[in-house]
Amino acid sequence: MCKGVVNVLASERRETIKTLIKEKKHLKISELSQLLDVSEMTIHRDVKVLVEQGFVTKTFGGIQLNEQEDSNHSNTQCAVCHRPIQDYLSYRLILADGTIEHTCCCHCGLIRHFQKSNQVIQAICTDFLLHTTISAVSAHFVLGTTIDCQCCQPQVLPFDKKEDADKFVKGFGGEVYTFDEAMNEMVSAASCSCCQKND
Repeated sequence: MCKGVVNVLASERRETIKTLIKEKKHLKISELSQLLDVSEMTIHRDVKVLVEQGFVTKTFGGIQLNEQEDSNHSNTQCAVCHRPIQDYLSYRLILADGTIEHTCCCHCGLIRHFQKSNQVIQAICTDFLLHTTISAVSAHFVLGTTIDCQCCQPQVLPFDKKEDADKFVKGFGGEVYTFDEAMNEMVSAASCSCCQKND
């Protein structure tokens, strides 16, 4: 099975886990392993992502819904363009007051980060190749690639390592930007109405 298919299945599994945990409030790792027909190690990897997102907390042998996060319904729609959130593209802002804002992709995430810059204490996105959670501020962003993720334009893809971003550009085109450079590009491009809805 190719890596792209595996990554899609992982994001689908996480969405299923989210649905189940919202319904049941707490689940055992062994129960999820049986329900989703994957190893417990695979479930632990999926859960790690959900814990980093603040969606669930770990318990002895399982997970439970983070009630504070569940009460914040903004995690289902982008804070900028209001598209549905998909884990593998999302960008999360943790603000000084403890709230977490979600955007559909790094395009909207960088714009929202600029809008809320004096309130942001942490920003998280997902490495486009490895599907691991990374710090947005230290990420390397590819703009202008030929790959189309069916999300906001201009498209912004994050990578943890510059070498990975450089290799991606060799195969699929585009340019590599630092966090500050990518944010400046997005703010400059934010003349469209969808990017100016929220302040």
